[in-house]
Amino acid sequence: MQYRVLSKFSISLFITLCLLSYAASSSAHGGGATMDAAGISRTFTAVVLVTCFDDGNGPAENLIARVRDNSPPESGLLVNLQLFKGNKAVSITDTVSGDADYSPYVTLHGGPGVYFMIINKTDAGARSVDAEWHCNTVDGIHTGTEISVSQFN
Repeated sequence: MQYRVLSKFSISLFITLCLLSYAASSSAHGGGATMDAAGISRTFTAVVLVTCFDDGNGPAENLIARVRDNSPPESGLLVNLQLFKGNKAVSITDTVSGDADYSPYVTLHGGPGVYFMIINKTDAGARSVDAEWHCNTVDGIHTGTEISVSQFN
C-alpha cells in the first residue's frame, strides 16, 4: 500500500515538474497540478522558487501571481497563494471553491532575485489548481522569469 501511494506521489510530482518547467520556458508563465490526489492531507503545500531577472527588457521590480481552483465545489475547501521575498509577503485566496475562475492578481514589490510562491489548501481533499506568475519591470514590462519546484506534498 505504501509503495502505491509513493508511486502515485512520484508520478504526480514528475507531471507537475514537467508542466511547470514547460511553463517557465514560455512567455506566459503558468502551470497546473492536482494537489493531494489521495485527498487525505490537510497540510498539502507546494513551494515554488521564482527567480526574476533582467532578460534585456529591464530589471525586475515585482512578481505578480494568481491562482485558480479547477475542482468541483466543496464547502470550506479553498486554495491559497502566497508570495514572499525577504521581509515582504502578500497572499490571495480563490474564494469560490471550484468555480474555475482565477483569483485577482497579487503583486509583491521585491526587485530582482528569488521569490517564494506557496500554494496550499484549507482542508483535506484533492484540488486541481492552476497558477500564473510573471516578473515585471517598474513599467509593467514582462522580464526574465525562471522557476523551480522546491516542495510538493
